[in-house]
Amino acid sequence: MYSPRTLARFMPFWPPFLGAGVKIKEYAPDGSRFLITHKPNKLTYNAVGTAFGGTMLSMTDPFFMLISMYRLGSDYYIWDVGAEAKFVKPGKGHISADVSIDDATLDLIREKTADGSKYLHWFDLDITDESGDVVAHIRRQVYYRKKKH
Repeated sequence: MYSPRTLARFMPFWPPFLGAGVKIKEYAPDGSRFLITHKPNKLTYNAVGTAFGGTMLSMTDPFFMLISMYRLGSDYYIWDVGAEAKFVKPGKGHISADVSIDDATLDLIREKTADGSKYLHWFDLDITDESGDVVAHIRRQVYYRKKKH
C-alpha cells in the first residue's frame, strides 16, 4: 500500500484527476484524512459553466477505500462499491472535499468483520465552495471483509 505522502504526490497525475484538474491540498501523515480540491476551468466546466458532477464524484472516488486500505492493512478485502450524490448548488470557483475516517469508524469495521463477515459501510461528506457553502452531498459505500489466514 502506498504511503499518504506518495498518494498526495502522485494522485494528481492519475488520469481522471489530471484531466479534471483535481488536486490533493492537504493530507494527514497517518493516512486518516485527505483534502481534495478542484477549480473548474474552460476545459472542465459543464454546459452551464460550473463544476461537472462527474468530477465531484471522482474527487471522492478512491479515498475512503485507500484510507481504509492504509489504516486497516492487508488483512482485509476492501472495495468501493457504491456512490450517491445530491447536487445542492452550482460549483463555481474552488470546491473542496475533506475526506476522512476516524478511529471509531475503523473500530466499528474491525468489530463487524471480526468473524469473517462482510460489512458494507456508508460514508457521508459534503463538497463545499470557497465560502463554505455546500455544493454537493456525497455518499460512498465501501465493502469490508477480513481475510482468512
